[in-house]
Amino acid sequence: MTTATAPLSSETGRSHLQESLFSWLDPEDAPPLAETKTPVESDPEGPPAPPVEEEQPDLSHVWVVAAEVEVVPKVAKVADYRGSFKATEGQRIDALEVYCKGCRRPYDEVTGQDCAAKIDNRHLIGGDQSTRAKRKVPVPPRNARVVPGGRIQRRGIEAYVGGVSRPPR
Repeated sequence: MTTATAPLSSETGRSHLQESLFSWLDPEDAPPLAETKTPVESDPEGPPAPPVEEEQPDLSHVWVVAAEVEVVPKVAKVADYRGSFKATEGQRIDALEVYCKGCRRPYDEVTGQDCAAKIDNRHLIGGDQSTRAKRKVPVPPRNARVVPGGRIQRRGIEAYVGGVSRPPR
């Protein structure tokens, strides 16, 4: 593998970083020093400091459109291979559904509400996992008898020879 190296100029190399570090040593280029103030007792007549506002998280929806686009066979082949394609200018696209990318709920149901996925994403995974009902184990019929089978080797050379991990011929 070969790499090309270009000569470093003062704008692209590291030298411009060090020049700015020591610019304060030159008296004609140095910025004026700020005057230092002595600590003063708090001024009772001065305005109080404004309260610091905490940034509110953005809970808005991100809208996406499920669309139906008619394409030529060449574009269809590219779209199937890459998963994307470029539409032509002025092409009409039919919107099948408009929904939020985060909470996956339709536009008309959640317009004006905060996005539920940005608040709590549990609705996408079937509710709270700690309180969800466990899976039921199927009960065999009364007249059924469980017969233990042999041990199946799924790893190693025995599995390969036995045909577990290779395709049938």
